[in-house]
Amino acid sequence: MAHESFEDEDVARVLNERFINIKVDREERPDVDRIYQIAQQMLTQRSGGWPLTMFLTHDDHRPFFGGTYFPKEARHGLPAFTDILRRVSEYYRLHEAELRQQNDALMSAFDELNPPPAPGDTQLTDAPIKASRELLGRTFDGQYGGFGRAPKFPNPKTIERLLRDWHTTSGQPQPDLQALYMATLTLRRMGEGGINDQLGGGFSRYSVDEYWMIPHFEKMLYDNGALLAVYAEAAVATGDRFYADVAARTANWAIREMQSPEGGYYSSFDADSEGHEGKFYVWNRDAVREALSEAEYTVFAARYGLDRTANFEGHWQLHIFQPIDEIARNNQLTSDDVEFLLESARTKLLAIRARRIWPGRDDKILTSWNALLIRGMAIASRALGRDDLAESATAALRFIHSKLWSNGKLLATYKDGRAHLNAYLDDYVFLVDAILELQQTRFNSAELKFAGELLEVVLQHFVDAVAGGFYFTSDDHESLIYRSKSFADDATPAGNGIAAFVFQRMGHLLAEPRYLQAAEHTLRAAWPSLEKFPHAHTTLSIALDELLHPPETLILRGPRAEITNWARELHKLYAPRRMVLAVPGDAQDLPPALEEKTSRGSAVAYVCRGSTCSAPIDSLGGLVSRLRAGIEH
Repeated sequence: MAHESFEDEDVARVLNERFINIKVDREERPDVDRIYQIAQQMLTQRSGGWPLTMFLTHDDHRPFFGGTYFPKEARHGLPAFTDILRRVSEYYRLHEAELRQQNDALMSAFDELNPPPAPGDTQLTDAPIKASRELLGRTFDGQYGGFGRAPKFPNPKTIERLLRDWHTTSGQPQPDLQALYMATLTLRRMGEGGINDQLGGGFSRYSVDEYWMIPHFEKMLYDNGALLAVYAEAAVATGDRFYADVAARTANWAIREMQSPEGGYYSSFDADSEGHEGKFYVWNRDAVREALSEAEYTVFAARYGLDRTANFEGHWQLHIFQPIDEIARNNQLTSDDVEFLLESARTKLLAIRARRIWPGRDDKILTSWNALLIRGMAIASRALGRDDLAESATAALRFIHSKLWSNGKLLATYKDGRAHLNAYLDDYVFLVDAILELQQTRFNSAELKFAGELLEVVLQHFVDAVAGGFYFTSDDHESLIYRSKSFADDATPAGNGIAAFVFQRMGHLLAEPRYLQAAEHTLRAAWPSLEKFPHAHTTLSIALDELLHPPETLILRGPRAEITNWARELHKLYAPRRMVLAVPGDAQDLPPALEEKTSRGSAVAYVCRGSTCSAPIDSLGGLVSRLRAGIEH
């Protein structure tokens, strides 16, 4: 619509004659987008989407008509946009009183969106977790991975949930191996697919087919932050190098192409270049053959499908078709030889691709999306043993603290040297989650203090004191027609789900009962929705899991080098319900709950569950044995 209508003089003339036009950047103003997406669904009984065109009353901004895509000229049963504009304008002039009655009904419907919380005596159980797991089993694609039919979205939180389901049962006589299979097959097929940039790393938004082969070529920071984290976790859980390689390439892409000189991460790359979607990424077979040696081309073509029919509008979108050992066998080579030739070919083609006209990059720096990538970088740093990833994440966190934290409040977005817009719930709680992961990678007391300051703002300005949970906007946000409070995941995790998760973890770590109460109140507020639609509330189900089974917190104290080595060994064990913090003996400005766990001169570990901690354990071997035995204290 931007090209067809908004930039067209004839259409613009009608717009400007009859309307006051407001164009909303939904990434900078998700609060506005949420309200009118909900309104669109109420008014039309259809799902929302983008572009979204909403018509509002002129004085109170209440919506009375809307739709998604309207073509410039009438086609495929859709009216022309200019016809819609004239008809809506005329109807508003003649029927304003009727429309305002409709608006009153709409506002009443908004008030009914959030059901009352579960009563205080309601027992919170794992029933939603089990129900969600059952549904995933029914919708799983056992051949290509993923859930449901095309288009397929990565849904990294679902994969994280499945890895947790498997790990929870791993010590039982009948572990949930199907959960592990669903998670790892999906990760493998996505990693092999065209949705994953096989040359440069980084994932596109979604796949238009069931095979993960042809993506919508837009690359979003939030997808890649969450996928980086779950691939790194899968690498630790399984020991499979494939997942580690995908994580490494994703992280390399983020540092190379998404990190600004100031430290923050940019938002996205467009799907289009030179007016065509995917043109930057796809290949002509002859061009590839010309760029590579005969040996390189032979293995590259077999690996990525250039020996098959073109799969994207007469060109080739790279997608893994043959395993390396099969290529080696067919060409009388070793697997190492094939991997060497493939890496050489990828390097050459990536250099050629870099000379093409690039898709547009959105260089906004969004706090919430940066937090998701900081979290992914921290987890990948531990899983891959790469300090440079933690350094990249630290640079981004310092950027946010210096540019987007002002007068005790966060700001949501930064561009061209200017930070602005009140931050949303997601900005605060995603950032706390990221800081907690960084503390497990390398401890910094000032960052932990910053996380506590962020949570205090959430408690003071976002909480729903009556029903529980947290609003998306703060109480000092600009006045809008509706103050939304959502529990369901969408393209990013649910802010209330992450809030419940981090308030629990920080509550246990700092022995702060207010935080634990906030988490439980959030889960009780969400309980009716969680019971009714468990599959739509994966993030909340993870927080529920940690309410029912409090995480294990390991506090290591002692000389920095010694406790760092201990932590590295502990991070080799996949334990999603465990936090490991290596706090040097000389660390300053610690919260009381950490200060009281002293180092005694040499490395010691304290194993805590809930508010109860063990006596100090003074050997790594004794600690690992204790953890593997699953002894609770």
